[in-house]
Amino acid sequence: MITKEMRDIEKYAEEYNVPIMDKKGLLFLLNQIKRNNVKNILELGTAIGYTAINMALLDDDVKVTSIERDSNRYFEALKNVKNFKLERRINLVLGDALDINLEDKYDLIFIDAAKGQYTKFFEKYCNNLNENGIIITDNMSFHGLVDAKDVIPSKNLRQLVKKIKNYIMFLKKHNEFETKFYKAGDGIAVSRRIK
Repeated sequence: MITKEMRDIEKYAEEYNVPIMDKKGLLFLLNQIKRNNVKNILELGTAIGYTAINMALLDDDVKVTSIERDSNRYFEALKNVKNFKLERRINLVLGDALDINLEDKYDLIFIDAAKGQYTKFFEKYCNNLNENGIIITDNMSFHGLVDAKDVIPSKNLRQLVKKIKNYIMFLKKHNEFETKFYKAGDGIAVSRRIK
């Protein structure tokens, strides 16, 4: 059920141009959490807490640790988490995910932060994954630009798309993980450790 508080977060995201997961991608993610009996989640890229809150609302046993480097977004996320009374189950961390070291193990690592750093995030945090855990990465099609045949006019955008393509190749060639790619939302990759 969509609440007024959830609509307020969506409205804020639209108004302040904060990227949040689209509905189809979010639904896919939530189904993966249910299907894989996920209880402990690490999210890289909190933004304003939209995805973390949706994940925590799935089940009272779900706990989320979420890292955000933008202080304005972090404080907005804190406010949103408090509005949903989820402070005990969502732990927000302010800082750059590449500078933070965590000891805990997670059933799911959800990567949705700086697109150009995806490979580094994966390499850094894959050791924090439980034996049967999964790593889910959002924005694999990056608004259709990854498969675009036309030339992307902006140099910065071209470089970002190239980094996402390199990450896709990194996932396909990784010898410890098997990755499946889905068209859900903005393109989602689901990686599992090969037994």
